[in-house]
Parts: sequence; C-alpha cells; structure tokens
Amino acid sequence: MAPEGKRTGESTQNVGSAPHNSAGYLDGRLLIAMPVMGDPRFERSVIYLCAHSAEGAMGIIVNHPAGSIDFPELLVQLGIIKKGEQIKLPENAESMKVLRGGPVDTGRGFVLHSSDFFIENATLRIDDGVCLTATVDILRAIANGSGPKHAILALGYAGWAPGQLETEIQSNGWLHCDADTDLIFGDDVDDKYARALRKIGIDPGMLSNEAGHA
Repeated sequence: MAPEGKRTGESTQNVGSAPHNSAGYLDGRLLIAMPVMGDPRFERSVIYLCAHSAEGAMGIIVNHPAGSIDFPELLVQLGIIKKGEQIKLPENAESMKVLRGGPVDTGRGFVLHSSDFFIENATLRIDDGVCLTATVDILRAIANGSGPKHAILALGYAGWAPGQLETEIQSNGWLHCDADTDLIFGDDVDDKYARALRKIGIDPGMLSNEAGHA
C-alpha cells in the first residue's frame, strides 16, 4: 500500500462517477487481503469496494472493530442524543458496529447500509442492496428508528490512486469475491475474514503466499 498521503480521495466527491462493474472494475465486490500484504493496516482485512474506476478506488474495511468506541456513546458525543437517552435507542442502534474503515479521513464517519434508506444528494447507491452515506443525517435516522435495516459505521476509508489497486491484485496482495449481506453487515466481525475465504473455496488454514484471483 502506498503511504496515506498518496491515497486518492480525501473526500468522496468523485466516488459517484465510478462506473459499476464495467471494464473489469470491482466496485460492489469484496477484497480479501492475502498473507503477503505488507501493510499492517490491512492485515486480514475484508474491504467492501464502494468505487473503482480509472480514477482509482475507495472502499470500507468491514471486519476491523474501532477499538472500544461505542455507537450510543458516539451519538452522545455528536450531540444527536443526550446523555442518558441511550436506553431509549432502537435495538439496531444499540448494537450497531463501529469499525475502523481505513487509514484515510479517520475523523469522518461513513455508513454502509442497506438500500431501504436513501437521502437525496447524499447517498451513493453502490449496487441493488448496498448504499453509502457520509452525513450525520443517517445517524439521526438510526437513532430515532427510521434508519436502514442493516448498517455499519466506519471511521475512515481505504483509497487507491489510479492503477494502484490493479497492481496490488496482480502482485497477489488481494483476492476478491462477491459481496453478500452477512459478510458486510454480520455481527461476527472476527470471523468475516475466514468466511470470505471459504466463500471462494479457500481453507484459511491452508492459505499460502501464492494465489490466483476469484
């Protein structure tokens, strides 16, 4: 991986221009880190690719918890709810995962969510079932029970310069596979890496440093 400063997209302004799965692009799929991944920030990571085009790529790591950060407490810090109101939150808000989405823009939250929720001019529809929203409005909606059925909050994202991801894949840095709701939004975060490998027929215990591409 290139140094953080060389990653594309200090904002998501250009994300919406990425073509979906055209010309071999992998937006809407999952990247699975190989053991040869030399960057500890991406070790054993599963990344949902939100955008991939000739302009570069942007994705969210879906299996690295963000330490001890608690979603209800985060809502208090952001002023969305008052302290003591956590007990009034809907169940999906109480249990919502806060993940370390990547090394770029780590002070900003990105919500990957099911497509039953959409904010005009703020939500990016990635495929039929998954969207990305990076405004505080979706957090308010989740807190009051009007948010999406499935969602994860990621702090930061992963970005690649033009051609960089393709080079890393060719160098056996990544495998890729079809995404599914459980791998993106499932509660068993620690098991996602092994399950993603099994999805493409690889026994995690037998994984070598050489691999082809799914």
